Amino acid sequence: MGEQRRVVITGLGVVTPVGNDVNTMWENIIAGNSGIDVTTRVNTDDYPAKVAGEVKDFDPLNFIDKKDVRRMDPFTQYAVAASKMAVEDAGLVINESNANRVGVWIGSGIGGMQTWEEQHRKLIEKGPRRVSPFFVPMMIPDMAAGQVSIQLGAKGINSCTTTACASGASSIGDAFKAVQRGDVDYIIAGGTEAPITDMAFAGFSSAKALSTNPDPKTASRPFDKNRDGFVMGEGSGILIMESLETALERGAHIYGEIVGYGATGDAYHITAPADNGEGAARAMQQALNDAGLSPEDIDYINAHGTSTELNDKYETSAIKTVFGEHAYKLAVSSTKSMTGHLLGAAGGVEAVISLKAIKEGIIPPTINYDTPDENCDLDYVPNEARKQEVNAIVSNSLGFGGHNVSLVFKKFNN
Repeated sequence: MGEQRRVVITGLGVVTPVGNDVNTMWENIIAGNSGIDVTTRVNTDDYPAKVAGEVKDFDPLNFIDKKDVRRMDPFTQYAVAASKMAVEDAGLVINESNANRVGVWIGSGIGGMQTWEEQHRKLIEKGPRRVSPFFVPMMIPDMAAGQVSIQLGAKGINSCTTTACASGASSIGDAFKAVQRGDVDYIIAGGTEAPITDMAFAGFSSAKALSTNPDPKTASRPFDKNRDGFVMGEGSGILIMESLETALERGAHIYGEIVGYGATGDAYHITAPADNGEGAARAMQQALNDAGLSPEDIDYINAHGTSTELNDKYETSAIKTVFGEHAYKLAVSSTKSMTGHLLGAAGGVEAVISLKAIKEGIIPPTINYDTPDENCDLDYVPNEARKQEVNAIVSNSLGFGGHNVSLVFKKFNN
């Protein structure tokens, strides 16, 4: 076993409800601007939920050939676009000399939901022979990683971790370990999702998981007493992670370092978190141990903070379990108040936000925080961003099935 390599982040790319590039997204996030609106993808008359965080003004033809666009579900298009932006941001040239050492690890919770529904409709209305031969390769959740690899010529490990709403964070954590071990030198990692469809709206509505607040601006209100469910979002968040050696060799711009990954299972319930966030607490502790950091070293937690009754209450309990007294000195915010919940893409987008917070020394706010909840009594950075030096961040993602993932990012010091 050789010495573990240090892993840094040199490129960022996003497609989100608050902007289709990193700078636009970041400006909106720190200004407290929400990307949530009345949904245009489903007929709101049919559903109790009326709002969603939709990607707007996205043209896949800016990134992908017309022929290929037609063979990709939107979740794959978002991932390819975000990956191309991240690779460009990193100044990473992928060619014969390094292609075998460039990996791709992109998670998705659901995959090609839109394709599934369109093709199922064809099957019912026109019969099996009318189903597209591209149906399967457009729908399967690993296809974002597959297409990114094809589009960019990355021939290293090619994978997709599917852990529901933790998929993006799981994929980043798994990718981090692949670079740390020396399996690859560079990896394109994150999450992607395009779930705003009739079936997804119907399923989450039946599960009573979505906010039924008809006002788009206030529907997502993590940690607020009047929260009533999450708001579905879509998009992709991608990081370029590489070994410190290759980054220094290339003279690459370094956003920060990834130093910890914790992943646990609740073994409790298919959708509800374990009591008091017991599993989430173990994931955070494991990530801190992996990073070799103490609770006092963490300045900010980018919370999972979905705006559901149980998540916000139990995530708060979990933070107190791990951080003790320091929990009250920490800043904790949920950027889902502005983006909505991007399901499998959430961890990817929130990792990008975390790295920008470190780089810029600004902590994003939790907007719509009006009425404190006695069960949620931490510093949620209410309604306005805060200028503050940020040395180390924990980013949490929790998924149906009892998946808990925590990532630790820190300021890069050579």
